[in-house]
Amino acid sequence: MNPVLDPLVLDLVEWVAKGPRPYAEVIEAWRTSCPRLTVWEEAVERRLVMRTTLEGGGAKVAITASGLQLLRRHGREPA
Repeated sequence: MNPVLDPLVLDLVEWVAKGPRPYAEVIEAWRTSCPRLTVWEEAVERRLVMRTTLEGGGAKVAITASGLQLLRRHGREPA
């Protein structure tokens, strides 16, 4: 657990939980070149979000069951 990174990972998962996001939008908003602030990479590695392809929609990023559980544990379940 990383006290600096964990709240940002939680924010990313909550943002994705509102609906599948275009992969390019997620990468533009969350990818960083800072080796100490790997929010996107951490969320994927923890299997909280995943890249998928929706029919006719191209590459998307969606929340996983583990990501939904994380939000519930922190009282941030999507509406």
